[in-house]
Amino acid sequence: MTALARLLFGRRARLRWIHLILGGALAMPYVLVGSVVVGPVAGDANVFGSLRLQLASFALGLPLAAVTSLFPLTRPLESGVVRSLCGVEAERLAYGPARTKGEKGRTAAWFTLHLGAGGIVAGMSLAVPPFAATLIVLPFVPALRDGWPVLPGVFHHTWALVLSPLAGAAMLVALAGCAAAVGTLLARWAPALLGPSAEDRVAAAEARAADLAVRNRLARELHDSVGHALSAVTLQASAARRVLDTDPEFVREALAAIEETTRRTVGELDAVLGVLRDGDATGDAWGAAPAPTLAADLDDLLRRTRAGGLRVDATVAALAADPRALPAPVSREAYRIVQEGLSNALRHAGEKVTVTLRVEVLDDHLRITVENPSATPVSAPRPGGGHGLRGVADRARLLGGAAEAGPEGPVWRLRVRLPLKGTA
Repeated sequence: MTALARLLFGRRARLRWIHLILGGALAMPYVLVGSVVVGPVAGDANVFGSLRLQLASFALGLPLAAVTSLFPLTRPLESGVVRSLCGVEAERLAYGPARTKGEKGRTAAWFTLHLGAGGIVAGMSLAVPPFAATLIVLPFVPALRDGWPVLPGVFHHTWALVLSPLAGAAMLVALAGCAAAVGTLLARWAPALLGPSAEDRVAAAEARAADLAVRNRLARELHDSVGHALSAVTLQASAARRVLDTDPEFVREALAAIEETTRRTVGELDAVLGVLRDGDATGDAWGAAPAPTLAADLDDLLRRTRAGGLRVDATVAALAADPRALPAPVSREAYRIVQEGLSNALRHAGEKVTVTLRVEVLDDHLRITVENPSATPVSAPRPGGGHGLRGVADRARLLGGAAEAGPEGPVWRLRVRLPLKGTA
């Protein structure tokens, strides 16, 4: 019984009833226009004095409603009302103007259905409650029985007076049931008529994929930049602490490197977080963030890494002739790849280990190789780690290249190949 009462008179049923009454209110101007035509044709100026002429005006007004539903704002407005009053999930509705013929046809069908069903339920909501209330109070108000326009003389019988309140209550329940049933049907049909088309779904999926791709890129930048900075600063501070009393010059260099590393990393972090905070994870917004490149920033990266005590034997044949010959995307991603390779060595290989770095151009490809002794293998992931090499592989794959990493005998080696031609 409680479930039935909630179904007929619960909050959702009441909101859907309001939605239908709004449809009836929207239908009134079209009914008035229809009455202007029906009255002269029927030869009766009092159109609203005849139920038959009212229904004819209503039937004539619905096609006019279908035509006016072609205005661009109809679908977004109807979708917003359906979401708020009918309880339909937002992702199942389309909020942009109808553009294709199919979308316009479905919008016209929905608008006509809303106004048609709403007009009927709204008319019932105006007519039934007063009649039902009269039936309920009829046994208690004798004056109402005289001149009763419906079934004259019936309500002078005792059985009719006994059944009258029950009939009135049943009519109210029936009205609520009709409104709930019609509201439920409209809520079920709304996604089919107001929902996104296949083109809308494809466009939304592409937009989500593009947003996710840019956010993944931002996440890689944060991981590589901040991860490298923390590793470098940790080793630099550790090395400086051990020689604090014996080598003041090295301590000064280490502190200067720490200052420079943290200042640069904070700048990159602020820029990336600014993009995320503004919610504008697009290519244009990303262009505002700092983008260190292999051509311009490799020397500073090697200097800061060596200041932490890691020995780096670097051979950079790719930049010997013309650093600007590298395409900008390749130079930017190559910097991050080298940075991650050195970060891995800082975290895992330990101090006083020589890391070999080679950057060269072979067969129209930029080849990056990072090697270090595998006594403490870099490939063994730390708890919660393991994202750096995956990011290296993602960067290479996005440029059409490839990356592989792992132990090869006594050496742990990272190899990356990036194409120089046709890079987007």
